[in-house]
Amino acid sequence: MQQFFYASGIALIILLSSTAMSSIVAVVPQAHAHVVERLGVFKEVWGPGIHLKMPFVDKVARKISLKERILDYPPQPVITKDNVTMQIDTVVFAMVTDPKLFCYGADNPLSAIEKITATTLRNIIGELELDDTLTSRELINSKMRTMLDEVSDAWGIKIVRVEVQNIMPPKDIRAAMERQMRAEREKRESILLAEGEKQAAILLAEGEKEATILKSDAAREQRVRIALGEAQAILSINEAQAKGLAMLKDAGPNELVVAIKGLESLVKVAGGRATKIIIPSELQAIAGLASSVGSVLCTPDPQASGDIDT
Repeated sequence: MQQFFYASGIALIILLSSTAMSSIVAVVPQAHAHVVERLGVFKEVWGPGIHLKMPFVDKVARKISLKERILDYPPQPVITKDNVTMQIDTVVFAMVTDPKLFCYGADNPLSAIEKITATTLRNIIGELELDDTLTSRELINSKMRTMLDEVSDAWGIKIVRVEVQNIMPPKDIRAAMERQMRAEREKRESILLAEGEKQAAILLAEGEKEATILKSDAAREQRVRIALGEAQAILSINEAQAKGLAMLKDAGPNELVVAIKGLESLVKVAGGRATKIIIPSELQAIAGLASSVGSVLCTPDPQASGDIDT
């Protein structure tokens, strides 16, 4: 029996000791902060580590996480400058920088951030038209972050980043946008086809022009070469005739040779289509002389052909 009471006393002492230790010693984990009050009045903020407090006097009023928080809010109805109602949902990245202001600045700072986000989004979208809203996400994000950061400073919250996730116009607006996009693509297609046909026609015309120029140049080159060939031939003939005359002159021809050359020329003249040929008297005399000479040369020698008397 005494042993039972002894063991129970030891257990009670251990329990009271652990309770006293837990009421005196507090451990704050990393990336956290504890707001401590003494008799209901703010005393200090404990950072990560071991801290001592007075039991029944000091109290941890709030344990706050200093990590970055992701605040994903549901879609909010907004109206653009051109009176188009749409749904936009945003996500806010925030972190607590001042635990005291976060604890005492507002009753529910995160809910306040949500309300401020909705009103700020309506104000920004109300200054933009539909087309600008769909193409200005970076502008919307930047404006919202700046405006929210100014408001949340009083609550010890730092707005790190704001992102617009989805912009959802009404169904009829989306259908009209799809028709507009289709019409714009068809327009670009028609323009590209027309440009292609125009370019093809231009290239074809340039090809025909270059072909015509090349044909003309080839014909001209052909005529030039033919003319040069004829001129060269005439020059060669004249040079040959000149050389022949020079050779005749150097040989000193007599009247008989001149007569024979004249007769050869008459033969060539008589071979044409002329019906009448006028022969100069000089050539007639020369021809008679040539025929006499020919007859003399052609008469046989009687001494050569007859018998020789003995």
